[in-house]
Amino acid sequence: MIKLIVSDIDGTLLEDGNNMLNPELPEVILRLRNQGMQFAAASGRQWVSIEKTFDRVKEKIFYLSDNGAYVGIHGRNLFLNTIEPEVVRQMVRDIRNAGLIPLVSGPDVLYIDQGSEEFYDWLVNGYQFCVQRVEDVMQVEEPYIKVSAYRKTGIDAASRELREKYQGDLKIAISGDMWMDCMASGVSKGEAVRLLQESLGISPRETIAFGDQMNDIEMLQQAYYSFAVGNARPEVKAAARFQTDVNVRDGVLKVLKLLTEDGCTD
Repeated sequence: MIKLIVSDIDGTLLEDGNNMLNPELPEVILRLRNQGMQFAAASGRQWVSIEKTFDRVKEKIFYLSDNGAYVGIHGRNLFLNTIEPEVVRQMVRDIRNAGLIPLVSGPDVLYIDQGSEEFYDWLVNGYQFCVQRVEDVMQVEEPYIKVSAYRKTGIDAASRELREKYQGDLKIAISGDMWMDCMASGVSKGEAVRLLQESLGISPRETIAFGDQMNDIEMLQQAYYSFAVGNARPEVKAAARFQTDVNVRDGVLKVLKLLTEDGCTD
């Protein structure tokens, strides 16, 4: 029987940068919960952004945010994985030297350098992040859970040398064509799912997961019923056991509705 449903957000449930769920999805989540199935949203986003996106069911789901560095529920975090401050500061310097935009995340706030109003507006009103602009992100004095690099396009190629340099110190994930996210070593969406499964007494065989990008692969590996959406990268499709429709045609929602309508939970 399926007891846990985990889904990525951007590129899986939504188009990148979009924040409007299909209005049917919250109702489906509630029906699944009534059938004994928990729902977790797993994303590189902040928990604040996840909560705003899932506002109608925010008290009924789990948040696996910042690529697994934060595991929580409405009102509190359950697991928090921090990065050594000096590693973050060195990474920020190298991100700048590579011509990329650095962002650092505490548990609740995303920090960016003062600069482009358009970029700030996109983060706040597009992703609905809680963002604070500072003189220098390296001077932020709170626990770091993620450091990110942004480039409008081509982040994979532009960050290759950085990934090679820090691969032994940080867990690095490429998300889409714009983001490189760095967390403490060992942190991933897959590890966050494992922690949640252990806490709830749920096995991978009782888990269904959906994703589209490379940072979703470890999460898919924690679920027997692993689905790549139709627009997923080839590597993700190869890692998943099953495939559903593309995100813009509600591929995830189609599968979840089958669980509620047909009772296909065995």
